[in-house]
Amino acid sequence: MSLVLNEEQRFLQDTARSFFSENAPVEALRKLRDSKDATGYSTQLWQAMAQMGWAGIILPEDYGGADFGFTGLGVVLEESGRTLAASPLFASAVLGASALLLAGNDAQKQALLPAIASGELTLALALEETHHHRPTHIATTAGETANGYVINGKKCFVLDGHSADKLLVVARVSGDTNDTEGLSLFLVDRSADGVSVERTFMADSRNAANIAFEDVHIDSADLLGENGKAWTFLEALLDRGRIAIAAEMMGYALECFERTVQYLKEREQFGALIGSFQALQHRAAHMQSEIELCRSVMLQALSAVDETPEQLPLLASLAKARLNDLVTLTTNEAVQMHGGIGVTDALEIGFFLKRARVAIQILGDTGFHKDRYARLCGY
Repeated sequence: MSLVLNEEQRFLQDTARSFFSENAPVEALRKLRDSKDATGYSTQLWQAMAQMGWAGIILPEDYGGADFGFTGLGVVLEESGRTLAASPLFASAVLGASALLLAGNDAQKQALLPAIASGELTLALALEETHHHRPTHIATTAGETANGYVINGKKCFVLDGHSADKLLVVARVSGDTNDTEGLSLFLVDRSADGVSVERTFMADSRNAANIAFEDVHIDSADLLGENGKAWTFLEALLDRGRIAIAAEMMGYALECFERTVQYLKEREQFGALIGSFQALQHRAAHMQSEIELCRSVMLQALSAVDETPEQLPLLASLAKARLNDLVTLTTNEAVQMHGGIGVTDALEIGFFLKRARVAIQILGDTGFHKDRYARLCGY
């Protein structure tokens, strides 16, 4: 597999970089935060992204998608990460679309995927129930009724959960709380009776919500995949999400690194540019070497989704663990090299620091993925 972008992917990268820098700079996120915007992102921006084909970038053309593959998706996510662009791209076009691709039947795909590709429908995955990523720790229940199911339970850290049209709810139909067996995935309207949504204002201004389900009745047609067998595809769905968020995190790292290097070329101290100080040069060189190593890991993981899915579990955990460490390094160094102003709200570097800390927790922190990688390797 190639660890460099081809001509089409490079063109997509240039297009995405220009689009986000012009239409969704970091200043746009600041305005959304300060105004406490009800949606949390610009719906006009999302429609523009859909018109560019990005809402359906991984979807087959039969469903109105661009069929550009996961590497193309990763390119767009990386560029969106550079400006911290607020949109439902990750929640809907990655997790939502992937869930339907992996588990949806023909009727569900025909009904929902074209609407996702056009930007008319947004989805959110309601998985987490604790403050740490524990994908099999599911206490939310789905009891069978005469013509469907009734869901009871609570979910936290549901990305874009307050604005999504439909929720993908992981619930337990049998088994104990931590069993992989007995899990099912259901489509639930966010506005359905019994669904209570509490938006959470995150430190990094990412959109998320806590959601409670109290006697929520759904039809049997809203079940995705086989009842009680969701883990057979849920793990692959989460691995796709882990690789996608790693690509977004690469954008944070690159932007922090480039802004820091530029600052080293401009800031004078003791009558000299601080970029001339050897200690700072060494630290910048260390950041660049780590970025290049992580880029190779990320590109291999992205291509594995479409080309070598049997390697997906290993590469997803490798990519997420490495990018977690990379954004920790680059954001810490960016703040420190900028000095006291690095932590002020006036400087945008602080936005990247906060976003990185939250992204590290999405679908597993470094400890989770190092442990998972070791277990997958037989240790």
